[in-house]
Amino acid sequence: METNHVPATDWTKVEPGCCCPRFEPNGWDDQEFHFRDKAFVHTRTHSAFHIPLDVGSMFKRTWRAIRDAHADGNEFIVMSDESAMWHGEHYFSVEHDVPGAENIKLTGDFLTHVFEGPYSKAPEWAREMKQIVAYRGRQMGRLYFYYTTCPKCAKKYGKNYVVGIAQLGSVTN
Repeated sequence: METNHVPATDWTKVEPGCCCPRFEPNGWDDQEFHFRDKAFVHTRTHSAFHIPLDVGSMFKRTWRAIRDAHADGNEFIVMSDESAMWHGEHYFSVEHDVPGAENIKLTGDFLTHVFEGPYSKAPEWAREMKQIVAYRGRQMGRLYFYYTTCPKCAKKYGKNYVVGIAQLGSVTN
């Protein structure tokens, strides 16, 4: 895979009554992505015992700013780290900096795995991601999840795909 690329999102696959395109897991499952100074907008949410409280309003506000800046593209990913009990961190990939946003660059190698099921399985998925990374002889750095659809659209589509994204550390012996 090329540096700074993820599979394209087909924005034409948004069905009536939905706001999220139908997710296609092909190209996402068990892949390595390589980022070098890849542009992201960094945001935060409040949580209570790992349950995000204001994620909907944050997504709407951030997505509006990205769209208004024409920084969206068809190679799109939101990487969420909700490992802290009281807050979450979210990284929206962008084509260029967004005025007024916290613009950052990420560099690293990332391994993905596609899961399907309710969000409550996230702790189980985190354990499985550690095993997948270890099986490949690597060490896991930070773990993110890409929630590919909102709960309303996941219900309509009948599938709730979530991509585990493990930042890879050094090779283990």
